[in-house]
Parts: sequence; C-alpha cells; structure tokens
Amino acid sequence: MQTKTSERLFQAAGGLLPGGVSSPVRAFGAVGGTPRFLVRGRGSRVWDADGNEYVDYVGSWGPMILGHAHPEVVRAVQETAAEGLGFGAPHPLEVELARAVQGFYPALERLRFVSSGTEATMSALRVARGFTGRELVLKFKGNYHGHADGLLVEAGSGALTLGQPSSAGVPEGYARLTIVGRYNDADALEDVFREHGERIAAVIFEPVVGNAGVIPPSTGFLKALRQLTREYGALLIADEVMTGFRVAPGGATERYGLEPDLITLGKILGGGLPAAAYGGRAEVMAQVAPEGPVYQAGTLSGNPLAMAAGLATLRVLKREPAIYERLEDYGLRLAEGLADELQRAGVAHTINRVGSMLTVFFTEGPVTGFEDAQRTDTAAFRRFFHALLEGGVYWPPSAFEAAFVSAAHKADDLERTLSAVRTAFA
Repeated sequence: MQTKTSERLFQAAGGLLPGGVSSPVRAFGAVGGTPRFLVRGRGSRVWDADGNEYVDYVGSWGPMILGHAHPEVVRAVQETAAEGLGFGAPHPLEVELARAVQGFYPALERLRFVSSGTEATMSALRVARGFTGRELVLKFKGNYHGHADGLLVEAGSGALTLGQPSSAGVPEGYARLTIVGRYNDADALEDVFREHGERIAAVIFEPVVGNAGVIPPSTGFLKALRQLTREYGALLIADEVMTGFRVAPGGATERYGLEPDLITLGKILGGGLPAAAYGGRAEVMAQVAPEGPVYQAGTLSGNPLAMAAGLATLRVLKREPAIYERLEDYGLRLAEGLADELQRAGVAHTINRVGSMLTVFFTEGPVTGFEDAQRTDTAAFRRFFHALLEGGVYWPPSAFEAAFVSAAHKADDLERTLSAVRTAFA
C-alpha cells in the first residue's frame, strides 16, 4: 500500500497545525504510523490521497449513518448553497429541521441549534445551572462530553472527591465544580448524591459510552439516575451526540425508555456538516436568551447548509425505517464474525455492541465501566489496527473508540473486513 502522498502531507501539516491535525485522534498517536489523508468517500468506502481504497468504519466519527455522499444529502446541500452559504439570520430550514427532530424526539419540546457537540453540552450545563441555581455537575469517568473546561476533568483520589483538571489550561477551581462518578455503579451514584445532592445542578451522561469504547448501560444504573436526580432536584442530561438517531430512530432515549430533562444531539443531526443541538423541557429551555437570562449565541448556529444536510438525512431515516433493521443485522454479523476469528486465533477479547456501534476490547471478561476498558491490550490493538489498514479496512485509530456501521455497508464489505481480520490474527 503506497502512502507517500499522505506522508508528504502529514510532514507539511506538522509545520502548520499542532501535531499536524485539527483534532488529536486523527494523528494516529495511539497506534503509530502515518495518518491517511482521506480525499473521497462513496457509500461504505473511502479513498486516501494515494488512491488506496478502504471499507470505512469511522464514518466521520459517527455522522455518516447513510454512508458517504448520499445523493439526497449532497443534492440538498448543493441546492441550498446555490441560494447562499449563510445569513446570520433566521432561516426556514431551522424550523423544518427542528420539527423533524421533534418527530424522532417528542421530549424535545424546545431546542436550540449550535455548531458542535461541545457547544451543545457546554450550553446544556449552563442552562441547568441557571435553572436550578446550583453550581455542581456530575459526570462519569470514561464519558466524553466535548472539550469545555468544566468537562475536561478526571476523578480525584476518592470516590466522592471533586474533580481535578485532566488538561493543561483548565483552572483547578473550575474543575472542582465537577464531580466524577463511576459509570454503571448505582451504589456509588447514591453515595455521591447523599454527599453533594443539594448542590448538584445536573448529571450529564452518555446513555451508551462511546469514547471509552462501547459500554452499554445497566438497567439499574439508568433507573437510579432518573430516581436520584428527581429526588434531589437535579436535571438529567442525556448526551446523545453519538447515539442520537443511531441506536434507534429516537436514539438511546427511545431504545432504553429514558426520561431526561435535557438532551444533546450532534453528528448525524448535521448529516456530515457541523451542527448540533440541545433541548428538552419547555420550562427549562425558557431560560435561554433572548427568552431568558442564560446567554448562548453562535454566528454559524443554524447554518442553512448544515440544516439542509441534517434535514435530508432525517428524511431518509424517517422514510426508510428498515434502515435500522439493516444496521442491527450488519452490526450483529460483524460482531459475530470478529468473535469467531478471535476465538479461532485464541486471542483474549470482549466485543461490546449496541446497534451499529461496536468495540473490540483485547481483554477477557465483561467491560461495564472505564476501569474494565483500561485493561485492553493496546499493543495488540495497534497490530490489529495496522493489519486491517493494510488489508483495506479503515478502523478507528484508537482502542477506546466506537466503530460505526452505516446503511451503505453490504455483504462484500463484511467479507473484505473479515478477510482482513483473518490476515491480522495470522
């Protein structure tokens, strides 16, 4: 496989962009080697600057549920662009997309469009603090909610210790307004509320963890989340930036019967362009300016191109509900095929899957929390990743990320993938 063009581009980028990339995971730091500069996508396949073709399981990190360059999405963007790229004023497509989103998420009585998942989660927490008049936020170890200062926090030395910064540039005082709990641990959650409950404005969580690898929620944990937040008067925020419209038409909210106060959405919502949203109960969202005192704004929020791409994507999903059956079926066959090859090769593994999201952990035993995920053999994953890459399969370049299936993946993609897997394990 030729990589000279990608190597040349990466070397040039290193003198212009920090680490040569615009987002850290793209640099292949966790797996080594030269990142591929992708220049074209069609359906389930992508091509790099050297002309190499890959079966793609990154899907722009989740948005491409219909596959790359879906004709209806491309046409919607082209037609909208011909009328203007943006106005900084209300646009009819904002109204249409908001109505479409409510069709999938009836709990979103009111919503506000923004341009990224980070903006959505950051804003939702600000609204929660404004609504409750409280300062503390509870998040869970291994859950990622974007790069806002208050969310780049890791657990302190004890289960009930307030957070410590996990990134340079985050003030320790601000980090201490975030409590870091243990995902899927209802008892620990109850301890946190017993200690800090009267000061907690909101609990934010990934209904299905995707950034520690895929980790499904337990029924008891979800029940405790809703019960304790209601008991103590805190808001419950479901971060569905990744799971929204993916694990079910109505995301994890539908799949697990959740009743959050606020929901954050992104990725699929923008159909491949930068768009996200936060919303929920009308009385809570009434706090947002200009209606209420919680300020939040964005020059490109509701950009017509992103609205057009998102609306076209949701229209296809609404029109073709069988897409979710195909996603479930392909995800299952991929997981079973991987498991068969791993068992045949005698490689320790755990595969977690929720619908069209899955992760291969190179460790034995169940993976139900961040501590379990950390046991994965990262050296084995690096070898696995590069063997797949050489075999024409573009897998997420991190042991702690979800792989995504799209509606464009077909039987020949699965065959090519499992062939590359067999070579990898050999």
